[in-house]
Amino acid sequence: MIQRRLIPSYIVLVIVSIFSVFPIYWMLTAATNNTADVARGKMFFGAEAMINFNKLLKGTNLWQSMGNSFKYALAQTVLCLLVCSLAGYGFELYHDKGKDLLFGILLLGMMIPGVATMIPLFRMMSSMKMLNTVWGFVLPAVSTPFMIMMFRQNSRNFPVDIMEAARIDGLSELGIFFRMFMPVMKATYAAAAVITFMNAWNSYLWPRVVMTDNKAQTMPILIANMANGYSVDYGMLMMGVLFSTFPTLIIFFVLQKQFAEGITGSVK
Repeated sequence: MIQRRLIPSYIVLVIVSIFSVFPIYWMLTAATNNTADVARGKMFFGAEAMINFNKLLKGTNLWQSMGNSFKYALAQTVLCLLVCSLAGYGFELYHDKGKDLLFGILLLGMMIPGVATMIPLFRMMSSMKMLNTVWGFVLPAVSTPFMIMMFRQNSRNFPVDIMEAARIDGLSELGIFFRMFMPVMKATYAAAAVITFMNAWNSYLWPRVVMTDNKAQTMPILIANMANGYSVDYGMLMMGVLFSTFPTLIIFFVLQKQFAEGITGSVK
């Protein structure tokens, strides 16, 4: 009787799963077909995969764009985790009368649309000679209110008694953070790393503004350039989308367990 009650739920889950997986399936099939087949709506795998791949290599700077995306995304992920975890750790575990007011002001930054700060940030990066550099890409996103809030919320599960014992043993405040807080909060770091890397990898508007040189372009810019031509080769385009999608899929599947634990605030 219980199993029969679950049948409608399973049906809904199957339908939702099909709708969720279908775009990925269509991307895979489109990458193996030519433009005519894609335009015709062919939903089966074709024999044009290597042809599309060779055209992608010859017609674009694929490996250079992939390398740029990896470089920028990794740099942003590492710096963002360090800065935001330090901020969240300080906001939660150190007591000060004005910290809640400061944190509230920080959260107000989430209400400001990114496009409103685009021109000031561009002028700032231009004046500091940071256009077409890693720093120009990374600095505006090193500290985000959402990540600080996430680390602060999960820091509430950190056992404060460990800090007191470490201080009695003579461990410095930075030593407590790097040697005790970071290992204990590894699930939160994994979740934050997945979110930050995916946001950095898929970022389009800011790199489009700050990366004016084609040699510094990222994968989203490369794909946008491929789709803006007068005659779009959809097979080659979907092959590029496939290459742009794989890194984020791999990182998510490798860290999915830690991601779920970090989102729920688990402490190891």
